[in-house]
Amino acid sequence: MNKYENNKKAVQKLVLDKSVHRDVYINEEIFKLEMEQLFPNVWIFIGHASQIKTPGDFITSKIGNQPILVSRHRDNSIHVLYNRCPHKGVKIASEPCGNTGKFFRCPYHAWSFKTDGSLLAVPLKKGYEGTGFADTAASKGLSKVENVKIYKDFIFARLSKNGPSFEDYFGDSLSTIDNMVDRSPNGALEIVSSPIRYMHTCNWKMLVENQTDTCHPMVAHESSAGTAVKVWEREKVNSVSKDTPIAVQFYAPFMSPYEFYESTGIRIWPNGHGHTGVTGSIHQDYTDVDGYMEQMVEKHGDEKAKQIINDVRHNTVYFPNIMVKGAVQILRNFIPISVDKTLVESWCFRLVGAPQKFFERSLMYNRFINAPTSIVGHDDLEMYERAQEGLKSDGNEWVNLQRLYDEDEKHDVTEIINGTSERQMRNQFNAWSKYMTLNMSEKLEAAE
Repeated sequence: MNKYENNKKAVQKLVLDKSVHRDVYINEEIFKLEMEQLFPNVWIFIGHASQIKTPGDFITSKIGNQPILVSRHRDNSIHVLYNRCPHKGVKIASEPCGNTGKFFRCPYHAWSFKTDGSLLAVPLKKGYEGTGFADTAASKGLSKVENVKIYKDFIFARLSKNGPSFEDYFGDSLSTIDNMVDRSPNGALEIVSSPIRYMHTCNWKMLVENQTDTCHPMVAHESSAGTAVKVWEREKVNSVSKDTPIAVQFYAPFMSPYEFYESTGIRIWPNGHGHTGVTGSIHQDYTDVDGYMEQMVEKHGDEKAKQIINDVRHNTVYFPNIMVKGAVQILRNFIPISVDKTLVESWCFRLVGAPQKFFERSLMYNRFINAPTSIVGHDDLEMYERAQEGLKSDGNEWVNLQRLYDEDEKHDVTEIINGTSERQMRNQFNAWSKYMTLNMSEKLEAAE
């Protein structure tokens, strides 16, 4: 029996003011409850409208462990559907993306559905006459996800009928998406390439925490990024070009000292969202791209153009499981597979109308930093795997999140704090506890 299921107090006891219990990372019952409670209760990113430009286009996604199908209908409307045939439960689409034409066809019994999910045809339909088929859920076609929001082409959905509105859930944190879109002279982003996608042997929350952990880069990446910097310092005196190579521009900031991160700050928002890099960022010193500033000034005027370009936030975490790097147009999706396995997708966006150099930079950053071949990515992966193993030790059941803790801390507030604080991690776990137990009592009463 799951000792946490329908036990609100037991779940809440896992998250204290300054620490969290190891079960949040290693307990399979907690992982199961996250799939049943957490992910359905919050707004989850499931794709981008540019991935389904023409009627018949579709993408597949997941909300927790629920397979999702997103399609473009013939009237150009976008529909978010449960990826499950209403007949025998077979997944309608198994590919990450494609074009289905005018309808979807189940590969098992050939039931077919329009691209808005409605039932199109059933083979040997006369066999259902007089059975009351018209009154069943199966006759209505593919089940629709009712709570959907498309925000500046980013598609989000919430499975639970009861929960916060999109606007209340994200609030001012949407300013990061706004900034990334505003960086396009045309005010638009598009996905034109496949993501980097690979498995991590750890709990999904470790990856999310790492995005705003500024006390590990100069330690964990010293042997990789630190070596790259040392090699460049040694070799640049003999280099024909005095320009710093783009690889070094990417790697060098990882060796920034604690003082740098302290001064750049972290901003927290309600519901577990937050970002590093408030007054400065590891992305602030990249080489300028010729002609871009002129485009932005023409679009926005001088003052607003500078404001957009100078807002170089490092990592923005949208709770529960995505991170956005607006300055380099990257979104990372941390998809939970099991309690100790997480599939990571790293997507690059093209700034529509901007010089191609920006997209090239985004692709290069993704490969240098987020790919399985990355020299710095291996450092993080090693730490995740060690943590997943180490937490099984009975020497200490609690994970410490005490750095720069203040007894007067309040939950669900907007605040700028020291850039090496673990406050954002505490913010995430406050949201975790909140949404893990949302509607739990009502579900228990309904089951009884």
